[in-house]
Amino acid sequence: MSIDAVPARSVDYNRVFAQAIDRLHEEGRYRVFIDILRNKGQFPNARCFAGHNGPKPITVWCSNDYLAMGQHPAVIAAMEEALHDVGAGSGGTRNIGGNTHYHIDLETELADLHDKEAALLFTSGYVSNEATLSTIARILPGCIIFSDELNHASMIAGIRHSGCEKRVFRHNDLAHLEQLLAAEDPSVPKLIAFESVYSMDGDVAPIHAICDLADKYNALTYLDEVHAVGMYGARGGGISERDDAASRLTIVEGTLGKAFGVMGGYIAADRTVIDVIRSYAPGFIFTTSLSPVLVAGALASVRHLKGSTAEREGQQAAAATLKTLFADAGLPVMDTTTHIVPLMVGDPVKAKRISDILLREYGVYVQPINYPTVPRGTERLRFTPGPAHDTAMMRELTAALVEIWGRLELRKAA
Repeated sequence: MSIDAVPARSVDYNRVFAQAIDRLHEEGRYRVFIDILRNKGQFPNARCFAGHNGPKPITVWCSNDYLAMGQHPAVIAAMEEALHDVGAGSGGTRNIGGNTHYHIDLETELADLHDKEAALLFTSGYVSNEATLSTIARILPGCIIFSDELNHASMIAGIRHSGCEKRVFRHNDLAHLEQLLAAEDPSVPKLIAFESVYSMDGDVAPIHAICDLADKYNALTYLDEVHAVGMYGARGGGISERDDAASRLTIVEGTLGKAFGVMGGYIAADRTVIDVIRSYAPGFIFTTSLSPVLVAGALASVRHLKGSTAEREGQQAAAATLKTLFADAGLPVMDTTTHIVPLMVGDPVKAKRISDILLREYGVYVQPINYPTVPRGTERLRFTPGPAHDTAMMRELTAALVEIWGRLELRKAA
């Protein structure tokens, strides 16, 4: 460089990063992670360490451990047994030392749960969606993915990383989906990707009707059941089991971190599809496999919920009771047919303030749900009552919310 040249102005990296965080604060959607510990065997009771001299007792209302299986004695015992049997970690990827007998047993149980030939474990539901959708579309030359507009971020990421064309159909809108399918060349590979239970609105996909369109237009189907496995169906196979639709689906994806109470994700499909994902998906091939301790716990949970309906029935009863209490109190509870109980606020700052008051003054923990998880203007509090939330807890929660709604002069339900 010439000694007379003006040096380029250096980038102030810290300023750029700080401005990015400042924008989130200004929009009222900066996320705060609450510092808690659950009390073993006493869920939904927990201890909160945030802003206190010592731990403060709280009640958790927003856990995705819907059935409290993370606290179940059989699950804990299985994990302890595995820990003392084989140690902590898996030792490697599935290809190099990390393919334990626990993994094989769990995949067999999950394939059976969804009436499929085989299953494949991943480290999370996000990874299973991203890895499977991106891989399957790359394998199919010219594939077009038809995606429900409310699909989870992990599905969107998988579709984006596949590099294939996509068509987004309006949420649960069969006419729009068919319009998009009919507009494409019949010879082009097609995949319809959708969820069974949409976790923020609590509504359900018309699985059979979507499968009918898939049959008509020769499309594959990919169903995300993460908020439904363990929760619905005679054995906890999800909405697809409840509606007797599992055999019609090409791929069913689920999680082990919600109703099953542990950690991990998976897909279930026929053996060839599973072999393709196992052999081609970088997100599977190059990742250390789940710890056998976690797999043992998930295996115990899946087996238990295949034979027990008490947890599902208790959870559904709790959700129905809370919806009724909210509605009777004039709170703006969203109408859902599932275990999700969303309370509409419509403003990120107010949603955060309600959450803060509940935690600080009432010992109630529920996290505000803001953009980009939900569209702007639809910010909400999302309650997930479980079988251990009793009626007294629900009445106390409802009374607290009524008081806060009045204090902040928020609009009640029409």
